[in-house]
Amino acid sequence: MNEAAGARLTIDLAALAANWRTLARLDPGSECAAVVKADAYGIGIAHAVPALADAGATTFFVAHLDEARAVRAAAPQATIYVLNGLPPGCCDAFAAIDARPALGSVEEILEWTAFRAATGAATRAAVHVDTGMTRLGLDPDQARDCLPRLPFAPALLMSHLACADEPARPETERQRALFAELRSLKPDAPASLANSAGTLLGKTQGGGLGFDLRRPGVALYGSNPVAGRPSSLRPVVWLEARVVQVREATAGAAVGYGGAERLRRRSRLAILSLGYADGILRSGGSEDGAPGACAAIGGVPCPYVGRISMDLIAIDVTDAPERPNRGDWVEVLGSTVSVDDLARACGTIGYEVLTGLSRRSERRFLG
Repeated sequence: MNEAAGARLTIDLAALAANWRTLARLDPGSECAAVVKADAYGIGIAHAVPALADAGATTFFVAHLDEARAVRAAAPQATIYVLNGLPPGCCDAFAAIDARPALGSVEEILEWTAFRAATGAATRAAVHVDTGMTRLGLDPDQARDCLPRLPFAPALLMSHLACADEPARPETERQRALFAELRSLKPDAPASLANSAGTLLGKTQGGGLGFDLRRPGVALYGSNPVAGRPSSLRPVVWLEARVVQVREATAGAAVGYGGAERLRRRSRLAILSLGYADGILRSGGSEDGAPGACAAIGGVPCPYVGRISMDLIAIDVTDAPERPNRGDWVEVLGSTVSVDDLARACGTIGYEVLTGLSRRSERRFLG
């Protein structure tokens, strides 16, 4: 343990496994995979993948080939899909580790087909169709032309939901219906549409979003992508910051760079050894008339005061149940302040909070 660390990040692998099992139970007729791109949303592929595999996950999704290599090292028997497709000239690299690219263009399909014909490689691939994201994938007309004539059987036919985190929007049902139509052109191929939000909506949305395989990502790590809906997901990431100094400040005192906030009362401030260099977004600070994020002591929120700087954050501990002392630890993320709470205060989403947490914090793994 690093006694001099300014912050410590505790990652609960048992909670990660429990979240996968919770999501798997939502639709037992559909396989529950695990998305572990961005180094397992910042917590580390080498730790997350074995925990998820032990819980029962057999299929993993990443964004890049290097991430697929890390998953293969951690789970030798896993099925691995690479969402960002097939970089030119990389077919043999995919085959070498038995990773499956998500082919999303005619060019990728042609290159993959030529590689299989030339080498006899049995490595399989997914085919990605675009149903409304307008990002990756064959557009609907390309899919209608291409799917019936594919010279290989796709390991998976997939698309990606754009608006499932807002259940009232009609786009999700339009995507589901279009995907079902395109899937009918290749009815023997397993199909996958649902992300984290789609997994949580499950059978309540239209004709069901689960299809054959679901791809939860951020929900595995304790974030709830469908705001306002109750969630039984457990927090996976606990971030604590060390108190550097506790000080009394008078009413009217300007706190931090630019004097962005002036105290309205005599206050006790704790200065935390944490800042935007540790992944706490600067937009989470406060200014006069505009509150920011909160830390917590004893379950009581303690608001940030003034701007977040590179290495320090001031919080108001006047109303804390007990006065913190120099060297004490204060919750920044955990049971009181969730990933989504911090994200909302910073004007962003839980994905960015999780993937942005710095390696400067001491990391501890539970479970």
